[in-house]
Amino acid sequence: MKIVFITGLSFFMSLFSWLTPKPVETSIPECHSAVGNDMSAMAADPAFQALHLAPLPFTYKGAGDMITFPTVDGQPANGFLLKAKKPSNKWLLVYQEWWGLNDNIKKEAETYYNDLKDVNVLAVDMYDGKVATEPAEAGKLMQGADQKRLESIMKGAIAYAGPKAEFASVGWCFGGMLSLKSAMLEGKQAKGCVMYYGRPEQDVEKLKTLETDVIGFFGTQDKGITPESVKMFEENMKKAGEKVTVKMYDAGHGFANPSNPVYNKEAAADAYKLSLAYLKNKLKA
Repeated sequence: MKIVFITGLSFFMSLFSWLTPKPVETSIPECHSAVGNDMSAMAADPAFQALHLAPLPFTYKGAGDMITFPTVDGQPANGFLLKAKKPSNKWLLVYQEWWGLNDNIKKEAETYYNDLKDVNVLAVDMYDGKVATEPAEAGKLMQGADQKRLESIMKGAIAYAGPKAEFASVGWCFGGMLSLKSAMLEGKQAKGCVMYYGRPEQDVEKLKTLETDVIGFFGTQDKGITPESVKMFEENMKKAGEKVTVKMYDAGHGFANPSNPVYNKEAAADAYKLSLAYLKNKLKA
């Protein structure tokens, strides 16, 4: 009789546990966290999308040309090129936000081009011509971004510059993550890496492959790339024997984008000044 009672009680408790509603997870996934399905799930998350307000309208009217270059997967890729006035093996690869290669990124590429000396600036199109203007649309583009294709495009851009090229890279948000990845792919050709509030790589073994130091700009109010994740990145870079310089601003995600409603003019100006000095030193430009 006791055995029957205990068995029945155990069944009842199991049933009660199964029927009890589970708490809903409301935390925002870390910005551009892992690759593959994790990135897709995060890009579709409304809380994550809410961190990215639709950019203000902006039309670029300046120098530069759209180019096409081959990639290792056989599918051509695109980029916006500002060629150095004199023949140069110095290159700055510019990586877009999750919106795509829009006019704001072209303007940022031109700004660096004008302030650097004899450097080719190539803004790489990571979405193969697609550009979003709304968070939900950008989320779909990032969801559909195949990791192998992204790497193939970056390798294609590196090959386009040639084996004698000296590289630095810069990117914002989604592009901040790509800037770091690009530096890894550039190998010994890498001379510098700038990342603005992009998801930091936390794998120590992958970080060990870097042949350059890194400078990063992040916001203390960023709920996607949290200060805690930035601190972990610093610790992991140290474990990997790599050097990273981090500057934190009292600002939110996207603070350096003039077309972003949360644009922080003071923080953006300071970060740009520091990034420019860094790039001039690394590229001797």
